[in-house]
Parts: sequence; C-alpha cells; structure tokens
Amino acid sequence: MTSHTSSLPSTGTAQLRARQLRLARGGRVLHDGIDLTLSPGDRLAVVGENGRGKTTLLEVLAGTLEPDAGTLERHGSLGVVQQDLALTPATRTVGDLLDQLLARPLRALRELDEAAAALAEDVGPAASARYDAALALVTSVDAWDAPRRLEVALTEVEAVTERARPLDTLSVGQRYRVRLAGVLAARDDLLLLDEPTNHLDARGLDHLTRALKEHPGALALVTHDRALLTDVATAVLDLDPTSDGRALLVSGGLERWQEVRARARAAWEDAHRAQQEEHARLSSRAEEARSRLSSGWRPPKGTGKHQRQTRAPGVVRAMNDRLSQLEEHRLDVPPPPPRLTLPAASTPGGAPLLRADGVEVTGRLERTTLRLEGGDRLLVVGPNGAGKTTLLRVLAGELAPDDGGVRVLGGARVAHLSQEDDAPAVHRGSPGERRRRALAALFGRRPDVLLLDEPTNHLGISGVDDLLSALEESPSAVVLATHDRWVLRALGHWPRLVLGEAPGR
Repeated sequence: MTSHTSSLPSTGTAQLRARQLRLARGGRVLHDGIDLTLSPGDRLAVVGENGRGKTTLLEVLAGTLEPDAGTLERHGSLGVVQQDLALTPATRTVGDLLDQLLARPLRALRELDEAAAALAEDVGPAASARYDAALALVTSVDAWDAPRRLEVALTEVEAVTERARPLDTLSVGQRYRVRLAGVLAARDDLLLLDEPTNHLDARGLDHLTRALKEHPGALALVTHDRALLTDVATAVLDLDPTSDGRALLVSGGLERWQEVRARARAAWEDAHRAQQEEHARLSSRAEEARSRLSSGWRPPKGTGKHQRQTRAPGVVRAMNDRLSQLEEHRLDVPPPPPRLTLPAASTPGGAPLLRADGVEVTGRLERTTLRLEGGDRLLVVGPNGAGKTTLLRVLAGELAPDDGGVRVLGGARVAHLSQEDDAPAVHRGSPGERRRRALAALFGRRPDVLLLDEPTNHLGISGVDDLLSALEESPSAVVLATHDRWVLRALGHWPRLVLGEAPGR
C-alpha cells in the first residue's frame, strides 16, 4: 500500500494533491492513474454514470477510504457532505451537529478572546505573537461572520433551527439540510460534497449555488444537477469510460468539457471503426488465401505441369503472409459504450391523440384540462405536492380521477415512464443502466403519447443529452414532468403546464 494522507493545520490555503490513485471495489478496478490538484478557487465537478465510483473517489479524497494505490496529500480544514448522515453520541441534537460543524470558527474566536485577555495582562513578545496569530486565523476564516452565515444558510435551505431537537426525530432530508447549512457556513478550506442538491427546493438551490461560487477555498462535488455544474464548475473530472481507460480531466468548466468529451468520443468511435474494418479486411484476405490453397490452385488450361509446380509455393507463401498480417493486427481499441438510441414512432403530425376534461383527484390534483395531438410538447412543472405525478398517472389510465375523464382517441398508443424502476432488485445493474433499458423499452413500443415522469433520474449527462435529442425529434406527443433545472432550461421553448400547490401528491 503506497497511499498517504496528510491533514495539516489550516493556513487559510486549501490544497489537495492526488497522484496515481487506483480505486477498486469487490476486486474490480474502477479507475487507475487518477491525478488531481485542487487549489483555492478550484471547483471540480466529478461526473459519470451511476456505478462509476464518484462517491468512492470522494471518500478517498476525504480520507475515510484508503485507495488501492497512489498518494494523497491534503492541507487545511475539511468539510464533507455525504448522502447519508451517520448519527453518533456526539451529535444527538441539531445543536450538537451545528457546533461540531462550526467548531473551527468558534474555536478561533475563543482563542482570540483568550489571547486578547492574556495580552491585557502581559504585553511581552510571546503574548503579542499569540494574539497576532489568533487574529490572523479569525480573519482568514471570517469567523466573526460565521454565526450570521449559519443563520442565513439554515433559513435559505429551510433547515430545522431548534437546537434542542433530537436528530433522530428528523427525516433524512431535514438532517441533510441541517448539515449542508452548517458546512456552507463553516467555510472550511476544502469542501467535498456528494449530491448537495438532494432535498433542496428552488430557494435552497439558489443559496447553494451562491455559496459555492463565493467559497474562497477549493471544492469537489458530485451531482447530477447539470444547472449547478454549469453555474459553478471550473473543471470537470469525467469517470465514464474512455479509449485508454483513464479518467478525463478538463479545465475550463462544463461547456469546455463537453467540447473535449465530444471530440474524444468521436475520435474513439472513428479509431474503433477503422480498426474493426481493417481487421475484417485482413480476415477476408486470409480466408481467400486459405480457400485457394484448400481447393488447389488451378492454372488456366494449357499451362504446363512445371509452371503449376512453380506457382504452388507462391500460393502457400501468400497465405502465410496474410495470416501473419492478421495475427499482427492488434485489436487494442476497446468498443465505445453504446449511445442511448431511441426509435421514433410513426405518429401523424397534428392527429388527435388524447384529451383530459376537468380531471381532478381530491387532495392531489386540481382540476386540469388538456388536449394532445401528434408532435405536441408539454412540460408539467410545479412544486412537490402539486400533482405532477398524479396527472401523468391519470393520463396513463393508471389512476381514475375523482371528477372529469380521459379519452384516448383513434387507438393511440400511450406509454408511461414512472420516476423509479419497480422491477426486482436482483441482477438489474446500476440505476443508470436500468433507466436506459426502461427508456429503450418504452420507445421501442413506438407509442403515440409519451408520458415521462422525471425521465433524467439516474442518467449521466451523456444519457440526458441523448434523451433530449430523441424527444426533440420524436413525432409522438410528449408530456414531461421534471424538477431538473437543466432540462427546464434546455426545453425552455416547450409550452408549460404549471400546477399549483396541493396538500399531497
């Protein structure tokens, strides 16, 4: 084991260096040769399909998991937000957790008070040096403003503020928001954030975006929220497969990474296709040579026996040469991962397909009317509880409305994609793989009406791009409900149905 982790006292400068990291899980190497350097102002986005080791990498960078090989040096204080919060005896209440998260600025303020008191009694060099050092630390971490930052963060992410409230009485989302607010307020030198947009509404997302853009140190974050990455990332580490098996690190933000990734993917596909075509050509030539030898070389009529005997060794040599060429041709370019390709339906444009007249589900969906024709597009938006999922289930015929009705016209085929996969969990692959299969199966039925509930759940950025491209080209009518801010931006030209507040979903 060659891994090494150092965590030095904070100097106000965040820095992380990882060299030749190897990550393996269950005997399978996820990544090898990862090199990273994070300095103040760096905001690294770690992206990739589910199951590619993003969370594992953050755990290694945080020092909670040893890499299988490589070196890691970390300087300065560390703030971590994981997807799950393990409760400990030291964090029984909201106040315990917040005090723990703000320990560094609070400790710095206490040290400054103590140093000031000592200086009042002794003006010697040692006391002066202690006070100067304490003041420098308080200033570098902006400790005076930490309580205010905490109050603002708790409010903006809508976290519980009752300090005496036991953490085990909070929901997963409530605990997550308390911890996120504390980490953002503490402003540690280095932040490692795993899916920080979980459990946040629009207001919380806006605060998170501002806090990360203003963070003076370095940070690395794993998220599927492409809008957040677009707004804050200064570099991208892509853990999806590449032609050489090494992670792709690109400086310059999300747009720059997309350009580099697209070029790398095209070059990979071209190299693989050229290699396969050359291998097929050499195989065909070798097979022709074998065929000539096995069937016996027959010269034109009138050719003498001596000429036949002279030419026969040449046929053998030609076959051996072609076999040697085939054996020497290396297939060293792995096949690129398949793109998400979705077949289109044959729905006539403008054909009436479905109508919903005054449908209502008590306490879950307010009265709604809509018409769908071939080629129609509709974004269904609104806060949690407004009835987006309920509406799609009503349109799909899976839930009977309490009032109003739905009519499918002209024998239109209707297909519904729910938020989550309900298939048995055994041998199903990663959530991203299952989502791709579900979409391919849904489009494979060539429906006239597509009802999609959070279709980008579990998809990586490449999968989202492929899906949106397919939706734009599909002749089907598409109704899509989502909170995904990037999808809402990308499909900003689609008509919207805004559902209001409702007691339940």
